[in-house]
Amino acid sequence: MTFAFPLASRALLVLLHDLLAVALAWIGAHWLSNDLAWPPGSLRNILLPLAWLVPLQGMVFYTFGLYQGIWRFASLPDLKRILRAIALASLVAPLMSLFSAAGGQTPRTVMLLQPVLLLLIMGGSRLLYRAWKEHRLTGLSQPEAKPVLVLGAGSPADMLLRELARNPSGYRVVGLLDDNPAKIGRRLQDIPILGSLRDVGLWAQRMGVSDVILALPSVSHKVRKRLTDLCSQSGLRVLTVPSLEDLLQGRVSVSTLRPVELEDLLGRDPVVLDDAGLYQCLHDRVVLVTGAGGSIGSELCRQIARFRPARLVLYEQSEYALYSIEQELTAQYPEQSIASLIGDVKDRARVRQVLGVYRPAVVFHAAAYKHVPLMECNNALEALKNNTLGTWVLAQAALEAGVEKFVLISTDKAVNPTNVMGASKRLAEMVCQALQPGSSTRFISVRFGNVLGSSGSVIPKFRQQIEAGGPVTVTHPEITRYFMTIPEAAQLVLQAGLMGQGGEIFVLDMGEPVKIVDLARLMIRLAGKDESQIPIVFTGLRPGEKLYEEVLADHEQTLATPHPKLRVAMPRSVSMSVIRSAVAWISGTQEATDEQVRQQLRLWVPEYRPSGDGSSSMGALAPVDRPQTLPEQPAYVSAH
Repeated sequence: MTFAFPLASRALLVLLHDLLAVALAWIGAHWLSNDLAWPPGSLRNILLPLAWLVPLQGMVFYTFGLYQGIWRFASLPDLKRILRAIALASLVAPLMSLFSAAGGQTPRTVMLLQPVLLLLIMGGSRLLYRAWKEHRLTGLSQPEAKPVLVLGAGSPADMLLRELARNPSGYRVVGLLDDNPAKIGRRLQDIPILGSLRDVGLWAQRMGVSDVILALPSVSHKVRKRLTDLCSQSGLRVLTVPSLEDLLQGRVSVSTLRPVELEDLLGRDPVVLDDAGLYQCLHDRVVLVTGAGGSIGSELCRQIARFRPARLVLYEQSEYALYSIEQELTAQYPEQSIASLIGDVKDRARVRQVLGVYRPAVVFHAAAYKHVPLMECNNALEALKNNTLGTWVLAQAALEAGVEKFVLISTDKAVNPTNVMGASKRLAEMVCQALQPGSSTRFISVRFGNVLGSSGSVIPKFRQQIEAGGPVTVTHPEITRYFMTIPEAAQLVLQAGLMGQGGEIFVLDMGEPVKIVDLARLMIRLAGKDESQIPIVFTGLRPGEKLYEEVLADHEQTLATPHPKLRVAMPRSVSMSVIRSAVAWISGTQEATDEQVRQQLRLWVPEYRPSGDGSSSMGALAPVDRPQTLPEQPAYVSAH
C-alpha cells in the first residue's frame, strides 16, 4: 500500500527539508572551518545565528519558487534556480549577521562554506530522489527485463532511456549502436555505445539480444529499410519509437514502442502542406466527404478536421463504416460539428437533399467501387453505376448547390485502362472535364496508385495469409505497383484541391514502383519468418490486371505545379455529348452483361483496351515513360 501526500503537504515537507539543510550546512561549515573539530567554547555561538538564518534563507527559497517543481523530474533548470536562491541568501546572510549577538564571532570561512554545503545537500537530495524513482540507484532493478540494443545514440535515444528508466516496460537496454565514430566507445545515460549500426548482428550475438529498438524517428525510409533488413537477416525483431511528428505533437511518448510496420519502410518523406492556404480554404466552411468511412475518405475526414471546418458532412453508404468514423472524430475533435448521413451517391433525391440543406463549399468525392477483379466479373454494370453515374449525380447536385470546389478521387488504373474499374474511373474524370467549361464550380480530379493498408489492397491479404501460415499468393513474379501511405495520399488530395483552378487532373508523385513479390518477402521478414516457413506461390494474372500500372496515358503530358509532389496531366478534350450519351445508357440500363458494358466503354473511352483484347493486352503490360514537361509552362496560380 502506498501513501501519497497532498500537494500542499509535499511542498511543506520539501520546505522543512530545505530549512533543515540550512541548519546542517551552517553547522557543517563551522566543523570544516575548524579542521573537522568543534570550536572551543559553547555551541551557543554556532546555534544562535540559526534563529535568523533559517527563516531568512527559507523566505528566499520560497520567493524563488523552489516548491513549485516536482522532485521526480528534478533537472538542470531546477539546479540553476537553487543556485540563484542560495547565491542571494549568501549575500544577505553576512549583513544580517552583523546585527546578531554572535555576528562578530562567525569566521569568514563559514560564510563561504555554508552556501557550498547547502547547494550540495539541496541539489544532491533532489537528484538522489529522482535517481531512486527512476530505478537508477541499482542496476538490478529489473533483473527479469528483456535485454535489447538501441539503434541510434542521439536525442531520441536519450529520451527513450530516460522514459524507460521512469516507466519500466520489460526491456533492459544493454548497449547502443551509432554510425557516428565520435560516439563509439562513449556512454549515454551510463549505457555504452558499442559500435556502428552495420554491426548490429554481431553485437546482438555478443550481448545475447533478440530484440532491437530503432530510435531514429527522423531518418529516411530507405535508411530504416536498410537497418530492418540487417536485423531481419540476423533473426532480430525490430521495434521502433513513434514518429517525430507524433512526439512533437505530444500524441505519444518516446517509450511507446511498437513493431516496425510496412509503412515505416515503404513510406516516403513527409508531405509539406500549404497549411495557411488550406486553413483559408477549409476553416469555418462546410465540407462534404463522400465515402467518408472508407480508407481514403476517413483519412480525408481526419485531415480536414484539423482545420476546424464549420461543419464536416460525412456521406457514406455503409452504416458501420459511418458509425466508426463518426465515433473516432467525435472523440478526437469533440468541438467539431459533424453531420453523419447514410446515402448512396447514385440516389439523386438524397444527394440533392443533402447538398441543398448543408450547402457545402467543398466536396471531396471518395465513394467508389475499386476492387479490380470483383468489378471485372459479374459486377461491371454496378461499377459503371457507382463510379461514373454516381459522379455525374453528385456533380450535377454540386452545380445546383453552388459548390465552389468538387474534388474527384481517381486512380492510376484510369490511365490506358485494361479493366472495367479503371475505365469507369476514367469516365468519371471525363464527367468532371466536360462539366467544367462555363461552370462556377471548379471540378478537380486527383490520380494516385495503391495505398498501403487500404481496404481491398494486397497488404491486408498478405498479412492474413502470413498469420494463417501461408502460402502468400502473388499473381506474377514481375508485377509491380506504386504505393503511398494513406495519410500522404489524403494530404496530397487536399493540396491538389487547394491548388486546382478547375478542369485539371492532378497526378501524384508515386515514387518508385515496388515489385509485389518483394513486398511479400518484406512482410514475411517483418513477421519474423522466411520463405522456407511461409512460401510464395504465383497464381497468374487476374482478369483486368496489368503487370505495370501507369500514371499518365501515352498522349498525355504534364505541367509542373508549385508543389514538388504534384503535376497536372494534360489529357485529351472531352465532348459533353459523349458524357450525356454514357449517362443516359447507364441510367436507363437495368440489365447488361459484362461484355455489353465493355463494348459500351470502348465507345466512350477510346483508350480503354480490355485485357481480353489480343490487340493490346501485351501492350498494356509495358511501362510507359513519363513524358517531359512541356517546353512552355503557363504561370500556375494557387487558389485559396
